[in-house]
Amino acid sequence: MSIRVNIWGCRGSIACPAPTHLKYGGNTTSVEVVVGDQTILLDCGTGIRNLGQQMIKTDIEHCHMLLTHTHWDHINGFPFFAPAFDPNRKFDIMAGHMIDKGGIKNVFEAQMENPMFPIPLEAMQSKMTFTDFRAGDDLDIGETPGVKVSTALLRHPNDATGYRIDYQGKSMCLITDTEHVPGEPDENILTLIEGADLVIYDATYTEEEFPSRIGWGHSTWEEGVKLCKMAGAKRLGIFHHDPEHDDVFMDKLAEEAAREWDGSFVIQENMEFIVE
Repeated sequence: MSIRVNIWGCRGSIACPAPTHLKYGGNTTSVEVVVGDQTILLDCGTGIRNLGQQMIKTDIEHCHMLLTHTHWDHINGFPFFAPAFDPNRKFDIMAGHMIDKGGIKNVFEAQMENPMFPIPLEAMQSKMTFTDFRAGDDLDIGETPGVKVSTALLRHPNDATGYRIDYQGKSMCLITDTEHVPGEPDENILTLIEGADLVIYDATYTEEEFPSRIGWGHSTWEEGVKLCKMAGAKRLGIFHHDPEHDDVFMDKLAEEAAREWDGSFVIQENMEFIVE
């Protein structure tokens, strides 16, 4: 009766492998959620490559891949996702922002077309389905009884989708990428995260940085704390770290956030935790 969360990538905007970014990681968004016997993958940034190497060693033959959006840092790991080349595996790929924009399959095909990539999508021999829905819909991904997936539209250029996964009375949310309006709490987010056990939230910028980056589509950890407190959420995972924020910067941010609210912590790559 728990939800297991594995963080394979938590960096925003662009991967940044560097000795100054070892503790919090340089790979872009990829989150694995295990509920019962079911595996759900949230986004396929560069972190999905390492996840794929791990999956090759397991007997997981089928999982759903839920996309927040399709900016490059959230999809450009997919061509290097080894299990997708295995004909014995199946992936159901879903997105909530492309239903009126040509569909999610078109995006995956386009990023692997010449001259962008030498191997086309059809070279991947796994069984793949592509489903478009509208952000705000509830999803039926029904393998494990009791799993509920809710979604919400987020404020981001070209749109994005927030996700909530409920299972056996526990819940986790992924809210990235999203930009807040100061003084106007986002009702879509508040509804989605109400009472959640864990909220992983886009905290790319600090409050000091935010004014010069309005329109870029991201938020702050301070806003995440406010939303979690308003919604009665239990824990805030600070996520989608700016490439300029090295380990020293993130250590200081973690201390400041913990002083502000003891329910907050900074997500690190390779972190694994149980929501129970």
